[in-house]
Amino acid sequence: MKTSLRKQRICWLLLCLLPAAAMAQSGIQESFDLSVPVPPTPVAIDGQARLFYELHLANFSRRPLDPVRVEVLDAASGKALAAFEGEALERQLDRSGLQWRAEALAPIEPGRRGIVFFELAFPPGESAPRALRHRVDYRAVEGEASIAQVEGAPVAVAGDVAMALGPPLRGGPWVAIYDPAWERGHRRVIYAIDGKARMPGRFAVDWVKLDADGRKSDRSSGLAGDAYSHGEDVLAVADGVVADVRNDLPERRRLGERSDHSLDTGSGNFVSLDLGGGRFAFYGHLRPGSVRVAPGQRVRKGQKIAEVGFTGSASDPQLHFNLADGPTALGGEGLPFAIERFRALGGYESIDGVGKTPWTPRSDGQEVRQRELPAGISVVVFPD
Repeated sequence: MKTSLRKQRICWLLLCLLPAAAMAQSGIQESFDLSVPVPPTPVAIDGQARLFYELHLANFSRRPLDPVRVEVLDAASGKALAAFEGEALERQLDRSGLQWRAEALAPIEPGRRGIVFFELAFPPGESAPRALRHRVDYRAVEGEASIAQVEGAPVAVAGDVAMALGPPLRGGPWVAIYDPAWERGHRRVIYAIDGKARMPGRFAVDWVKLDADGRKSDRSSGLAGDAYSHGEDVLAVADGVVADVRNDLPERRRLGERSDHSLDTGSGNFVSLDLGGGRFAFYGHLRPGSVRVAPGQRVRKGQKIAEVGFTGSASDPQLHFNLADGPTALGGEGLPFAIERFRALGGYESIDGVGKTPWTPRSDGQEVRQRELPAGISVVVFPD
């Protein structure tokens, strides 16, 4: 018995000391740990089912690992749904908060993880698969130049439909400011709060009101109060109970004024509504003194609860809105949502044109959309 135990210990020691090259020759290959922390949930945008979700590539090996190609597959059929490599992969990849500082096409170092952001769109009338698989081709930088491959376990696509909500505002036109590709936009910012990393802004939208010429204001004063958005009514998107509010932060008087804020104050004055079923509606950047509700109060869909302001880290008077599974600004995972009904006027190719030029009208005219999330940088009108 003692001899057998001694042999086992010697074998284990030899395995631990086995160099990486020898491991590769013997068929053992260190690879990424693949995980999808939040199940993808379909949301409809312009008649297409879309999935916004993240694939984490954790490097627990002793060498840098360089992802060179990432594929998304239908787990049932094996059909390739999307593939990213080269610059296309670089646009989708964040190196655990180092994307804007990291060298282009750099490997993921030992002890770090990369995050691949997916925004998959399916043809009109086609639904998302029930489950996905992910295949990653990678190169071990310190070693053989050959490409290795790892394939993750099936990832179930959530069967839930994105919650349909009433409009958070009246009238318009309003531009829905978000873009999944922005490096530091809502979609790609992770906060580790209370011992858990979350992405509260996965589906967040900043709403800014425009005029028919695409301007944010008809004056050149630079005063926040002259913006079309400022003071507009903010509405409850569903029946619910007020979970939390803040109403005392001052707002900047002029656009462009420096704003010093912390994680606690970045959202400015806010209202959080408990909609039931583990879903919370969060409204940020509200005008000081405008909040009309208090924690524990029941509200009805369409009820005025506050006004649009210029508090927190907002770049303009605007309404930040998102749905999450927690009641605080940063302490929940962002959930998809849809607006029950709106009129789609058109949109911008780039955020740079918002407030400066007219939007491009839709080729199909002012189309009424139902139970969809407005497309990024699109211009819409809500029912009054």
